[in-house]
Amino acid sequence: MEGLNVVGAGLIVIGAGIGIGRIGGSAMDAIARQPEASGKIQTAMLIAAALIEGIGFAALFAA
Repeated sequence: MEGLNVVGAGLIVIGAGIGIGRIGGSAMDAIARQPEASGKIQTAMLIAAALIEGIGFAALFAA
């Protein structure tokens, strides 16, 4: 069972990393299109990244 926990933890970390990377990339695209809205975009990006991190930590504790 220990091996399955390690695999599960690895998948959780990979998924959270991909999610945060996509959020960051999308935010940079949005800022490039609308530089005047960069403050609002960054705030929304940080909130979304924090939520993904929280879900990732909760899933790691469950695994």
